[in-house]
Amino acid sequence: MSQTETQYRQVIQRCKELFLKKNQDYGTAWRILRLPSITDQIYIKAQRIRTLQETGISKVGEGIEPEFVGIINYCVMALIQIQLRNDPRMELPTDELEVLYDHQVGQVMHLLFAKNHDYGEAWREMRVSSMTDIILMKLLRTKQIEDNQGATLVSEGVDANYMDMINYAVFCLIKLTLT
Repeated sequence: MSQTETQYRQVIQRCKELFLKKNQDYGTAWRILRLPSITDQIYIKAQRIRTLQETGISKVGEGIEPEFVGIINYCVMALIQIQLRNDPRMELPTDELEVLYDHQVGQVMHLLFAKNHDYGEAWREMRVSSMTDIILMKLLRTKQIEDNQGATLVSEGVDANYMDMINYAVFCLIKLTLT
């Protein structure tokens, strides 16, 4: 296993553990959210990260790392919502939810390793602040696609943007916590 894969799996494990603990507390109440609402939740987290990066001041006592974890988990929620768009259930059993989480993350990791190969791990030379900006840009793109009812002429859909946001957030957490 490469260093990137090891680090990626460590970050995802941390995110998944929190996701499953929150599921014990709240269940899958998030199933009520439409995709634009999840996108807006991710936007709030990304904007807070940018504000903290610019000001260096947190008045609620939490840093940016939990916000990146939140971005990852909300993006996974969005991908699960897309997968289950025709499933009316509000509550999902924990064992099924864990399988869905693993499936989505597995697809995202596959995308990461393909892109990481082609780009030669360029993300390792990027600033966390630049990756935050890219996440915000992808959120604005996602919002535009949502406002256009999913229609695009030449661009990827919202699912590809959620996947990219997961990967950038993972990269940020690797740079902040594991290097």
